[in-house]
Amino acid sequence: MTDLAATQVLGFCALDAFLERARARLRPEPPGPHDDTSNPRGDHDLEPDVLEAALSRPPRLAAVLVPVVPRDDGVSVLFTLRSAHLRDHSGQIAFPGGKIDPGDPSPLAAALREAQEEIGLDPRAVTPLGYLDPYLSGTGFLVTPVVGLVAPDARLSLNPQEVAEAFEVPLDFLMDVANHALHSREWRGRQRRYYAIPFGERYIWGVTAGIVRNLYDRLRDADE
Repeated sequence: MTDLAATQVLGFCALDAFLERARARLRPEPPGPHDDTSNPRGDHDLEPDVLEAALSRPPRLAAVLVPVVPRDDGVSVLFTLRSAHLRDHSGQIAFPGGKIDPGDPSPLAAALREAQEEIGLDPRAVTPLGYLDPYLSGTGFLVTPVVGLVAPDARLSLNPQEVAEAFEVPLDFLMDVANHALHSREWRGRQRRYYAIPFGERYIWGVTAGIVRNLYDRLRDADE
């Protein structure tokens, strides 16, 4: 099999193919929160009326790291399972991240700080690749996702106060649109639709699944 054919078969699993797409199609710099070109994606992509509620007050700024890890059998993405006792989003699957503090010089700095606090990921083990469009949640958070390549030998040390578990999902599974489902549940008195990506016993949904969907939209070819 030729190298080109192998890349076509492996798709996003091939590290070189992923890096080529990431460097060409991700934002090189994060848009500012008030930048007209920021074009936030978000829960309103599926439920337009959510936008008015989300913008009823200034958005709270946050950043997450989308950690991409090269493995011998392909490329994977690292997720966390939030601790069950947390007040917000307990027991949900998330990317490492959180609010951007006043002392954080950039969304990248915030995402790396949070990843170190939550899972003990050394910032030196992360190579930033670029940014996805900001994601506006229905609860009023404007989240900047930072895509970063994580050294495969990076050690993790989970903070049990915030994270119950860390696990990886193959990137080719996440980038297969056949695995993206639209589910719904009642929220604030009405049915709301959201993206969900079930993976075995894992249920990736809401903002996290929406960010994965945005990664797919950024990296896919126009005819995919």
